[in-house]
Amino acid sequence: MQALQRHLAHTPADAVFILGDLFEAWVGDDARHAGFEAECAALLCAGARRRHLAFMPGNRDFLVGADLLEACDVQALPDPTLLRAFGDCILLTHGDALCTDDVAYQRYRTQVRSPAWQAEFLARPLPQRREAVAQMRSESRDHQARQGPAAWIDLDPASTAGWMRAAGAATLVHGHTHRPGRHQVAPGLTRHVLADWDFDAAGPPRGDVLRWTAQGLARVAPAPAP
Repeated sequence: MQALQRHLAHTPADAVFILGDLFEAWVGDDARHAGFEAECAALLCAGARRRHLAFMPGNRDFLVGADLLEACDVQALPDPTLLRAFGDCILLTHGDALCTDDVAYQRYRTQVRSPAWQAEFLARPLPQRREAVAQMRSESRDHQARQGPAAWIDLDPASTAGWMRAAGAATLVHGHTHRPGRHQVAPGLTRHVLADWDFDAAGPPRGDVLRWTAQGLARVAPAPAP
């Protein structure tokens, strides 16, 4: 969180686009009034006063809604979003919708993204929602640990290429897969995977950002405090 605070305060970028999983979990916008969630909301508000901020929900924070974003003056991004600048365009997505080989996850994703499921879940008392989400995150961590990183499902190449061609974009930027780097999707089509930030674990800090300028995309470290 301190690294993100420093970056939003000191990056030279005109705009910052956050492509999901900003939060480990988000149980509803009514949680933003106290505790750690209030600190997160204050961080977004402060960042948005300095430069344009935009947010696309991920698989861990898909319950971020209009109340939080409007209160913090953060633009909501649909998934996917086509971003145009410098005479070019880039397709932005969180990435989970393109992991089509994970059939069980796609069923879960369809369920929790439905308005009916979200309305029922958000109607529960806040402590009950916290408990339910903590259980879901625990089960997800256990599942990932049993699989190991090598077994985590990546984006489906055919579906990814189809999205890019339909949008007329030769470049895709996404997160979700925990495989940061640059990958060829098909001839003439490239995807850039965002890093997952971890500045607390033992070893060197992990985390960078993609900066888009007229010279193209570059992977750079988060902005430090001056």
